[in-house]
Amino acid sequence: MKRTYGKNQYFLLLILILILLSGCATAPVTGRSQLILMSEQQEMALGLQSYNQVLSQNRISQDPAINTMVKRVGNRISAAANKPSYNWEFTVIDADDTANAFALPGGKVAIYTGILPYTKDEAGLAFVLAHEVGHALARHGGERMSEQLLIQLGQQGLNIAIANKSPEAIEAINMGYGIASTVGLALPFSRIQEYEADNIGIILMAKAGYDPRKAPEFFERMMKKSSSGAPPEFLSTHPADENRLRRLNSLIPEALQYYKR
Repeated sequence: MKRTYGKNQYFLLLILILILLSGCATAPVTGRSQLILMSEQQEMALGLQSYNQVLSQNRISQDPAINTMVKRVGNRISAAANKPSYNWEFTVIDADDTANAFALPGGKVAIYTGILPYTKDEAGLAFVLAHEVGHALARHGGERMSEQLLIQLGQQGLNIAIANKSPEAIEAINMGYGIASTVGLALPFSRIQEYEADNIGIILMAKAGYDPRKAPEFFERMMKKSSSGAPPEFLSTHPADENRLRRLNSLIPEALQYYKR
């Protein structure tokens, strides 16, 4: 039986095609095609608002040694990222019971003191920061935010939410980047996005002068803690397993090409 389409169906199909074409983006390093339905400037504005909101709700570390180390490593990673349009900022949140980190659009990066025992040294810290920067460079939050808001609000609602910087938009950007939301939930990144951030991150740390062979050791330390008790928050929003660890190890030969001792 031959299927026929009415004018409304053709119209909806045309709209869908236009949305897909207008939202086409390409992730750095991997070249993966993405659907992102907002401009980078819009995403950056929401990211800044979300960043300020998170910092206002937490205690900022005043430890000079920790702050100096994080800024030193962060500045090297951001230089390697070569994204001059981002206003890079690295903040340490004083929370020893929280082992997590995040980066928001526009180069706004935060790391909780609770993850420092797992990073162990500057190379481990470099991978964590580079991995988070990888999520921001690949606009993973904007990708997921587009999907969430488009489903919830539709294209018109998405545009309005972004323009008004509505609570729904801020909540979506928070969840898109793995930050605990107002209802206590944070969606983990997809496995594709995690692999992608690993790929970008390990190359960035190598370009910044940190040994990429140290990256898997960080996850091994976290996974060891996970097997002996409650997993650190970082593993809740950035799932890791043996397959991911093998994949990360497989990226080391490529990353070593960028590593200058």
